[in-house]
Amino acid sequence: MTLRPRPALLRLTAVLAWLGLAAQLLASMHLALESGRPALAGALEALSYFTVLTNLLVALVTSACVAGRPAPLTRPTVLAAVASYIFVVGLIYTLLLRALWTPTGVQLLADVLLHDAVPLLYVVWWLGWGPRGMLGWGQPLAWLVWPLAYFVFALAHGALSGRYLYPFADVGALGIAVVARNGALLLVLFTVLGLGAVARDRARWPAAPG
Repeated sequence: MTLRPRPALLRLTAVLAWLGLAAQLLASMHLALESGRPALAGALEALSYFTVLTNLLVALVTSACVAGRPAPLTRPTVLAAVASYIFVVGLIYTLLLRALWTPTGVQLLADVLLHDAVPLLYVVWWLGWGPRGMLGWGQPLAWLVWPLAYFVFALAHGALSGRYLYPFADVGALGIAVVARNGALLLVLFTVLGLGAVARDRARWPAAPG
């Protein structure tokens, strides 16, 4: 089946994703300068978060779709995997992280775009207008590479720097057993969402009009 990209919604998602990333980088660079560190350190710190990296994926795939670029970024399996990743970004932030801080200014703009607007718009597009009939039941296992690689990176980052990027992955505060359990639960969540994506791909209801 062919990809029907719904250009208006994809363009909006791409623009908001790039805007959110720019706002986050500016906020992080400003914070670094205020604390006497180089702006580059703030930018690299921002790019260490799963939220930012996954929104970057969304920005790249939506831009590639709008531009009509060939694979790999526009492959149905990539579009579906990114939908599951960005859904988890919004879900985990809403359930576990939103209450931990109160962003303001440019950081608030980045927060709303990266955790709310972009996840919602991309998932809505993928559910309504993404390609169908092209996924296999084994593909969600391959999609686990991204979150698993990030989890390993987050643990290594925390061990080397002494600062863990997410509270549920804080080995110093929780212990390795609890963090391992949290990681396993997240992988289960990604797997369930991946299987749900394949089920949606194989559903026989008509696609949304394009």
